[in-house]
Amino acid sequence: MDNTKITVQITVSATIEKAWKCWTTPNDIMQWNHASDDWHTTNVVNDLKEGGKFQYRMEAKDGSFGFDFGGTYDTVSTNEIIEYTLDDNRKVSIRFSSNGHETTIIQTFEAETENTVELQQFGWQSIMNYYKKHTEKP
Repeated sequence: MDNTKITVQITVSATIEKAWKCWTTPNDIMQWNHASDDWHTTNVVNDLKEGGKFQYRMEAKDGSFGFDFGGTYDTVSTNEIIEYTLDDNRKVSIRFSSNGHETTIIQTFEAETENTVELQQFGWQSIMNYYKKHTEKP
């Protein structure tokens, strides 16, 4: 693995507290964690603490494919940073910053080798776009 790093980011119209809650609460995660409308997350386990584990079950809605996305938290600082190591040993860092009523989330992850960098960036950014829609719902 060449440790290529990819960064995606988004700004949501929400306080940092709401942005954090929507990012980390299992029921919220299940609402936004998909890269397209034909996928969904069917189960979330999230032990949000250093050394805690998480696992998201992601499946095609037609039942044709599914996979588990999981890892172990390395750093958790509420409303500021989440860092974790995926089950395949890739590292991910997520930073939250706020200017009051808007929150910016910057996510950097080590690329995997099965898909192109462009496809990975598109997929992770698409998930963040669904996160924004969910978080900004009244």
